[in-house]
Amino acid sequence: MNQRIEAISNAATRLFLQQGYAKTKISHIAKAVGVSVGTIYLNFTGKKEIMHFILKCTIDPTFANQEFERPITDELFVGLENEIIEVFQKSGSDFEKNLESDIDTYSFEELISDAFDILAQYAVGCLFIEKNQFDFKNLAQHYKIYRKHFLDTMIHYMEMFIEQGTVRPLEHLELSTTLIIEILSWWAMDIRYTSFETQDISLDLAKKICMDNIISAYKC
Repeated sequence: MNQRIEAISNAATRLFLQQGYAKTKISHIAKAVGVSVGTIYLNFTGKKEIMHFILKCTIDPTFANQEFERPITDELFVGLENEIIEVFQKSGSDFEKNLESDIDTYSFEELISDAFDILAQYAVGCLFIEKNQFDFKNLAQHYKIYRKHFLDTMIHYMEMFIEQGTVRPLEHLELSTTLIIEILSWWAMDIRYTSFETQDISLDLAKKICMDNIISAYKC
C-alpha cells in the first residue's frame, strides 16, 4: 500500500472509531497524519471515500495491495454495502459448520480460538458499525442480525460441550456465553481502537490471554 494512503487510512480509522464518522472532518484526519488538507484530497476525493476504503480493506485485506489511481474515488466501492452484508452471512455460516458435524472432532479450545479470530479479522468494520450505527442504519440492522446469529451459534456450541462433559454446567448459559463473547471482543477489537486506554499489543498475545483465562474458567 502507498505509505501516504496507509497513513491516512490508519489515522481516519482511529478517528472514525473514537470520535465518530459524523464528527470527523478532513482537517482532523490531516492533522492526525501531519499533512495539509490539500494532501488528503490529492489521495482521496472525500471523507466517504476514505471510510469506504477502510471498510473494503477490512473485508478484503488484499485490496490494499494494488496500485491506485489517485485521488481514490467512490467508483472503486460500488456495491460495497452488499459485499459487507455477504461477508456477515458467510462468516456466520462458516462459524456454525461444526455444529453439523461430529462435535467430538471439534474442541472447546478450537471454538474459543475460532471465535477470537473472527472478531479480530473484522474488528475495524464491526467497531465502525457499532460506533456509527445511527449514520449507517442499514448496515447496523444487518450487523445486529449477525451478532444475534453469532451468539446463538456460541450458545449451541456451549450446550453441546456441556452435554459432552467438556464444559462445566452453567446456571445462566446465555449470559455466560455473552460474557465469553464480550471478553473475546474486548481483547480482539476494543483494546486496539476504542478502549479508554488503548494498548498496542499483538493479536497473538491478546488471544493467548483469552484462551488461558476462558478455558481455565469454563472447561471441566
